Amino acid sequence: MIPFSVLDLSPINQGATAGDAFRNTLRLAQQAEQYGYQRFWLAEHHNMKGIASAATSIVIAHVAGGTKTIRVGSGGIMLPNHAPLVIAEQFGTLESLYPGRIDLGLGRAPGTDRATMRALRRDMAASADQFPQDVQELQAYFEPAETGQMIRAVPGAGLRVPLWLLGSSLFSAQLAAMLGLPFAFASHFAPDQMMQALQIYRSRFEPSAQLQKPHAMLTINVLAADTDEEARHQFTSQQQAFVNHQRGTPGQVPPPIDDFNSYASPVERAGVDHTLGQSIVGSAATVENKLREFLARTQPDELMVTAHIFDQQTRLHSLKLIAEIRDRINASASPAQALSKL
Repeated sequence: MIPFSVLDLSPINQGATAGDAFRNTLRLAQQAEQYGYQRFWLAEHHNMKGIASAATSIVIAHVAGGTKTIRVGSGGIMLPNHAPLVIAEQFGTLESLYPGRIDLGLGRAPGTDRATMRALRRDMAASADQFPQDVQELQAYFEPAETGQMIRAVPGAGLRVPLWLLGSSLFSAQLAAMLGLPFAFASHFAPDQMMQALQIYRSRFEPSAQLQKPHAMLTINVLAADTDEEARHQFTSQQQAFVNHQRGTPGQVPPPIDDFNSYASPVERAGVDHTLGQSIVGSAATVENKLREFLARTQPDELMVTAHIFDQQTRLHSLKLIAEIRDRINASASPAQALSKL
């Protein structure tokens, strides 16, 4: 039995506001909870007109406060942008408010461009090199405070908020294995090293106080609709957003269009096909067949789905169809497969 989770960026649609995005995000999380998804994660991005989740810990509080049981967390916090103590205090606060429901996924990338990095007042080269030490410092702040300890996270000390390492290359796979942490790979925008990262993480994993055996989650774009044609039509919003970013003209999430081929050049379409190559788009039957193949090939411990979908009702419908597919896949798993995930 494999859990399914959701990654959301609080997308801001053309003609909408950040407030609209936050309301849509909460509604999506509430539906994800109703449909039995394991986690609902939000990601830190800065200076992006189409993404509202820059103040990630605040949006997590918004979502956790409007739900009851689903785990809520970051996918992820870009640790080089922050002092570890500040993140420990933020997530210690979240864990104190919503005990047993908070995840802290950590990324090594800045989540923005160079000019914005300077506005964040971070030396990215030094901060990225410091990432392993910062992760360990952050872990230490969640341990029970020791007598005479000069600096502690309040709240945070003793709460042991579960950490995840996120990655789109091999570096975080190696670090997650070394530290004995769960690992999430960004297959939704960086598919090239997915299988190699999984192999490295699983083969080099060292048990830790947090985790006794490797736990790998893959994030992929999944969009389900009533027909293949409707799904492909809705997916053009994400394809356009990617092309706009590559052109240096990122903006709010555009509505779907009838002919993506006329919107993008052959070179741009090739880039879309490559970067979004792990996307699964189609009717429920199409998505189920492709998801079964993907899961059989990669054998993740958990799957996280995401998609830039312009229309909110279409997003909710896709989430429902994927949950039904998940249930059929898990119901058909052999006893041996089910036991292997325990």
